[in-house]
Amino acid sequence: MSTGKLKDELKKKNEFDSPCQEAILNILRTSDVFHNAIGRLLREYGLTQSQYNVLRILRGEGTPMPCQEISNRMIQVVPAMTGLLDRLEAQDYIVRERSAEDRRSVFISLTERATEVLSMIDQPIEQMHEALIGHLNEEELKELSRLLEKARTAG
Repeated sequence: MSTGKLKDELKKKNEFDSPCQEAILNILRTSDVFHNAIGRLLREYGLTQSQYNVLRILRGEGTPMPCQEISNRMIQVVPAMTGLLDRLEAQDYIVRERSAEDRRSVFISLTERATEVLSMIDQPIEQMHEALIGHLNEEELKELSRLLEKARTAG
């Protein structure tokens, strides 16, 4: 039996078809809320979530990375990675360099401007995370992560 909160939010008249349906819809609804809130914050800095993700990956690695490796680490699949990198390059956030050993390989690195913008975003994004999910205690957060990881590995 449903707890009713999602049912109320969606103004659903009937029960969910199954607990699986209710859980999936809860995940999608929560993802949408989080996605929209974080998206609004990042737009203040002229970034999309995918662009921010690329910059965070590069900062975390600390050295230039091949395009394919960045693509493999993205949170959300980006079908047009080249276009995404084109936009970041046009904003002076990344630099592309061809490998001296293999001219087919292109390595991406952060610019100083990107590092500065990321530093400006760090505190507001942390505050956003806290506002979105900080009401859960550490044990609940770990359990939530464990369950979501378990859900992703099924099938």
